[in-house]
Amino acid sequence: MKTLADTIQWNLHSQAAAQQKTATSVFRTLGGVLEWYPMTRRTNPKLSDVARTAGVSLATASRALADPELVKAATRERVREVAAMLGYVPHGAARALATRRSRTIGAVFPPVDNPIFAAATQALAHDLAAAGYTLLLATHEYDPAGELGATRALIERGVDGLELVGMDHDPALFELLSRSGVPYELMWSLDPSGHHPCVGIAHRFASIRITQHLLDLGHREFAVIAGFTAHNDRARERLVGVREALAGRGIELRAERVFETKFSAPHGRRAFIELLGRAPGFTALVCGNDVLALGALTECVRRGIAVPQAISIAGFDDIDMAAEVTPALTTVRVPGAEIGRVAAARMLARLAGDEVPRQEEVPAELVIRQSTGRPPA
Repeated sequence: MKTLADTIQWNLHSQAAAQQKTATSVFRTLGGVLEWYPMTRRTNPKLSDVARTAGVSLATASRALADPELVKAATRERVREVAAMLGYVPHGAARALATRRSRTIGAVFPPVDNPIFAAATQALAHDLAAAGYTLLLATHEYDPAGELGATRALIERGVDGLELVGMDHDPALFELLSRSGVPYELMWSLDPSGHHPCVGIAHRFASIRITQHLLDLGHREFAVIAGFTAHNDRARERLVGVREALAGRGIELRAERVFETKFSAPHGRRAFIELLGRAPGFTALVCGNDVLALGALTECVRRGIAVPQAISIAGFDDIDMAAEVTPALTTVRVPGAEIGRVAAARMLARLAGDEVPRQEEVPAELVIRQSTGRPPA
């Protein structure tokens, strides 16, 4: 009985003889066996070469490479081995035209230098790649017009689906998505209207929980360093959560004790300095994310302000550094990688024609560490 390697070798000999071209001796490994066969000087093998060498029809070879789930496992592996041996690379544009699939998913994210977005992007790309899809990533600076332009560019490139972040978008973006028919998912947030497919956490409730932790410790004087709330529903919902938790205990958050800024440690440090100057006396500081909290903590160290003895500081996200600084940061654990994995699974299911829940909540956990304690007497 001929082995796969024997069949391929015989087909290659026949192909070379039929073409009557000068052959070059080449060694290739197939199925763990080192094979010799003559190879023509053609540098760009075609799909027809793969089909002929694998002993299948052109249509079967095409399906094995573009829609492998439609082909028997043995045939699929044979075609893939032949394609690899011949050095065949599918032409992306031609394949997209034939299958109406580009095998690409677009994602439009805020700046991915935020560690929490980096974790989600990595998980999203990994799980999509495992299913044969490539992630195309575009970023914007919380700018609706920039996000709209990036989304339009990805749709024009023929992406099969889109991953977006949050609920705040230019209305024209949803009109564009509706006209294009490209499936999309909103990551990180939950849509209270139920109109949009999404996966994320309940930011307001998580913020209420961490503020209640500080209230239960006895704090009554609060300040907040928030991210810019314009065009960012996550920052806005977190700030609303702080206000709501305080109002539940009869405490008003003074306007001069709220500072909105960019999400970076230097901006967090400068915001803390500003709050100390214009509204001192607070014993609890709630930050919109861990990066802002780390900036404030750095300034406390520089000034010799004891944390948590003089002031308690809480963050949001639970990035890796939150557990490594001294004192370790009390925060809300946002499972960014899990959000990325769930978003990938939902998109792949929808592309396969399966139904998924309109929205999917990922739990956010309160993580109590050493940066929060009782207020000074």
